[in-house]
Parts: sequence; C-alpha cells; structure tokens
Amino acid sequence: MAGKETRAYFTVLGDMFRRMPGTMTATVVMSLLKGVTPLTLVYVTGRVVDAAQAGESMESIIRLVLAGALLACGMTVGYSLMERRVNRNLEYMLERQNGPVARQSMTMDYENRENPRIRSLWTEITSRFPRFGLLGIEMDGLLHLVRCISLIAAALVIVGPGLLRSGRAAQGFLGSLPCTGLFLLLIMGMCVYNTRSKRRVEKRMFLMYDREIVPLNMERHAWLSLFSSGDQQKDIRVNGMERVVNGAMDRLCQAQAEKRRKYVGMDIRQNIRFGVVYQLSTVLSYLFAGLYGYLGVLSLGSVISFAECVRRIAQCMFDLGDAMGEMEYTGLYAEKYLEYMHLPSHRTGTLPVEKRQDDRFSVSFEHVSFKYPGSEEYALRDLNVDFEIGEKMAIVGRNGSGKSTMIKLLTRLYDATEGIIRVNGIDIRKYNYQEYNALFGVVFQDFQLLDFRIGEIISCAEETEEDRALDALDRAGLRERFEEMSEGLETPIGNGFYGRGENLSGGERQKLAMARAIYKNAPIVILDEPTAKLDPEAECEVFEGFDRMVGRKTAIYISHRLASCRFCEDILVFNGGRLVQRGNHEQLAGEEGLYREMWQAQAQYYA
Repeated sequence: MAGKETRAYFTVLGDMFRRMPGTMTATVVMSLLKGVTPLTLVYVTGRVVDAAQAGESMESIIRLVLAGALLACGMTVGYSLMERRVNRNLEYMLERQNGPVARQSMTMDYENRENPRIRSLWTEITSRFPRFGLLGIEMDGLLHLVRCISLIAAALVIVGPGLLRSGRAAQGFLGSLPCTGLFLLLIMGMCVYNTRSKRRVEKRMFLMYDREIVPLNMERHAWLSLFSSGDQQKDIRVNGMERVVNGAMDRLCQAQAEKRRKYVGMDIRQNIRFGVVYQLSTVLSYLFAGLYGYLGVLSLGSVISFAECVRRIAQCMFDLGDAMGEMEYTGLYAEKYLEYMHLPSHRTGTLPVEKRQDDRFSVSFEHVSFKYPGSEEYALRDLNVDFEIGEKMAIVGRNGSGKSTMIKLLTRLYDATEGIIRVNGIDIRKYNYQEYNALFGVVFQDFQLLDFRIGEIISCAEETEEDRALDALDRAGLRERFEEMSEGLETPIGNGFYGRGENLSGGERQKLAMARAIYKNAPIVILDEPTAKLDPEAECEVFEGFDRMVGRKTAIYISHRLASCRFCEDILVFNGGRLVQRGNHEQLAGEEGLYREMWQAQAQYYA
C-alpha cells in the first residue's frame, strides 16, 4: 500500500477503536479464534493418527479426541459469542458513518457546499459501500487481516517443530530442510505474484470507478431527482418533455451499463487468475506432503497436518494479498473520507457580539470584492459603503447586479475574496459565528421549507414557544390558514418525511418563511427578493405587510423592482457588481442614472 493510503486506512481504523473499543476488541478476538479453531482439529487429527499408528492405548486416543473436541467447542462458543456482538454492530456501521458525515455537512463552511470537489467527495463517501459504509468495510478488513495472520502463525507452530526434527534426520536433498525452504519460497512466490497482480488490478478498477462511473452516478442522481419533484414534473408534463427526459435517461443507463460491464469483466479476469494460481499451490502442497510421507521424513499424522497447514498457509497468503489490495482500495476512499471530515473552517472567531438595547450597529464594507467558488468572474467589485443598522434600507438593481451577494457576505455565508467587512469597527471574521448569525433573520429569494412540523419550521428547534409562534403566524398573515389545521403546531408540511402533511400554496409557504424570520426576533431582518415571481402589485402588498411586521426593527429589502423603496430612507443601487448610486427616493428619482431609468419603467405599477 502507498504511504498516504496506509495512513488514511489506519487513521480511520484507530478512530473506530477509540469510538467503539468493545466492538473492535471483540472483532480482534473473534478473528483470532476464527483463524486458530480450524487448525485445532487438524492438529488433533494428526496426533490421533500418529497415536494409532504407534499402537497407543484406546484410552489415550479417546483422551486426545475428547481434549481436541472440548478445545474446539470452547473456541467455537467463544467465536460465536464474539460474532454475534460484531455482526450486530456491523449492521449499524453505515449509520455510525452517516451520522458524523451529516453533522459535518451541516456545520462546514457554506462555501464548501458550493464547491464541486466537496460535493463529489460527499457523493463518493455516502454512496460507496452502500451496506456497511467505509467504516464497516474497514472493520471487516480488520477481521480478515487478523484471521489470516493468526492462522499462519498457528500453522507454523504446528508444522515447524516436526519439520525441524525430521529435516535434521533426513537423508537426501528431497527430504532436507533446504528443499523444504525452496518449496515454501515457491509457494510464497506464487502468493507475491497474486498479491502484486491483485493490487495493480484493484488500482485500475478504483481509478476507472472514480473517473468514469462516479460522474455517471452523480448524473443519474440529478436525473432521478426530477421524478421526486412535483414542480419539475409539472414543467415536464405540460411542455411535453417526456421524450427528452426518457432519451437522456436511456443514454445514461446505456453508458452506465457499458462501464459496469467493463468493470465487472476486469474483476472476473482477476478472480480467474487468482483461482488458478491458488489451486496450483494447493496441489503442490499435497504433493509435497505426500512426498515427505513416502520418504519417511514425516509420520502419517504429520503428513495430514503438514498438507492441511501448508494449504491453509498458502490460502491465507493469497487472502492477505487480497486483503492488502482491498486495504489499498479502501484506503483511497479513507483519504476522501478524512479529507471531507477534516475540512478546515474559516469560522474561527471568538469575540462575542455586543449586546445593544437599541439594536443599532454600524456596518462598513471596505474595498470588498468577491468571486464565487470555481468562478473567475467577480460578482462584487470594490464595494465601499458605510451605514448604520437600525433603519430601513432598500438594495435595488437589475438581476445579477450583486445585491444578494452583498447580503451573503454580510451574513457570512461567504467570506469576502478581497477587502474587509466590519460591524461596530471589528472585522466580522473575528466574531463568534453563532452569535454573529443571531443578528440576522433572512427570507431568501430561493427560501426552503423542510417538510417538518409547522412548529419546527418556525422555531428551527425541537421545542417551540407556542405564544411566540402564534404571534409570528398572525403577523405573517397565516393565522387563519393555520387555524384550519387540526394538529396545530404539530401539523407536518408536505409529504417528504411524514407522508401526510398539509400542502401549502406558494404564497402560504412564503408567509411561513416570513413567520420564521419574525419568530427568530433578530435585530436585522432581510427580505431578499422572495417576491421575484409575483407581479409588481402583489409584490408591493407583500412589502407593505412585511414593513408592518418588522415594526421598529432594522429592515433591508432587496429587489430588482422598486416597491420596497417607498418604505426606506436609504437606497443602494447596484449594477454590474458595483454600487453606482445611493440616496433616498426623491434624490435618486431626480438625477440621471439607473434608478430613475428603472423607476420610470416601473412607475405605472406603483401609481
């Protein structure tokens, strides 16, 4: 195994030992017993044959048989007890893996979720080894490794002393220790050949899977998501896109089938080569043992023990090669798992956010520019702006002008590529992230409501303050609809998790998102174009309602339409990623520029 892969493999294994010491100890004990138990009977059988051939009494032979049987039974019982514990835990290894992976996914920096490489890592570590997960495969590999080593050690203990005694007394080269050594070297050479071959093929199979099959799997997941989305199904059916979708799926399935046939073909050819060499080594073991018996080097019982022990040593050597190939293959995924689980976080600030009774904060953007991950284009360029939080502000501009990007930087979904953002004179990266996040209640343009219970959606917690939730629903204009729901705050929304939820209209879901922002009771409330799909008159009504909801809190309205500007003392106008104008409505409408151009184009809707 390569150094990196070895370290990754055993790092994950070591972490498992720390997290599940009892289970991992049981795995090692079970593996030892599984390796040694079969050879116990082989050893006892050889002793019984030698005793009978030597004319020992029946009583002695019976004692040997009973001792061997009791030893084998005891080891089998111990093995079975350990196996039950190990298998019970093995069935839950995927869950043991996915729990920490899910927590890491929820707590990692947001920009990592937008990184194509990070998304690919997530797909690979959650979809590979679908039954037991990476952790289960590693535990199974540990079992395999310890079993092989213990069996080889036991076999050498059984045959070694007899070979040494017989070899010293043997006459001729065929019965000598050098001949035995050459035979064992031949067997080991065959094992090494299989091991190297296995590792080469496993490497090629991994690279093929990683480069050719994984991208197709990701594409398949994307296409399959169409069939679980009602909104996308509407567009497909109404616009008659079934042929396009089915054709794409057929081509994708065909490509997957071809790649998998190639992948399976490589595996089959490798197994055939492995099997032929293994069977050849087994035949040689029996022939060599028979030769030793014929020459009188070994007794009849020792011939039986020797043949079986050498056969099992050869088998374990092959299995070790197989295990090393699997470990290398698994180690490549362990690297990906560790990379994902140890992604560095930039949210390392520790300063507490100042608590202010008036909820007023000063904000300063100093030469702030930003590129989205994987993009070479600036979404925001050299933004310099200061403002006092505590009033109502509108941020307007055409689509793609940088409005929402500014808010994503302010709320620390992303960190600025260049420049600094300060709140109360302090770089926002120095604040404790959770405390800083508590300053904002945001309704995004593409807001998402999970199919949870209404109380959980509003409070974003397992426990919901009922009076506070009812007030938020009332202020959001959803109280009347809520009172129609028989289960109150326990009512599920949608059918994703509970299978029996209420179906809300788009407007109702929008109001529920607003209720969530109200419930949070953050000092700064941001409405980021959630009304983009509404007509201007309906948008104006939403802004008026939201203005009443936020009361005396800070409110920032973002839109490419100007309904929000009626309620704001300060208006920022963006174009092409730059701040191009600033002022109140009267000032901006009276001067040449983008604002007046947009206002004149839209004024008929707000008259």
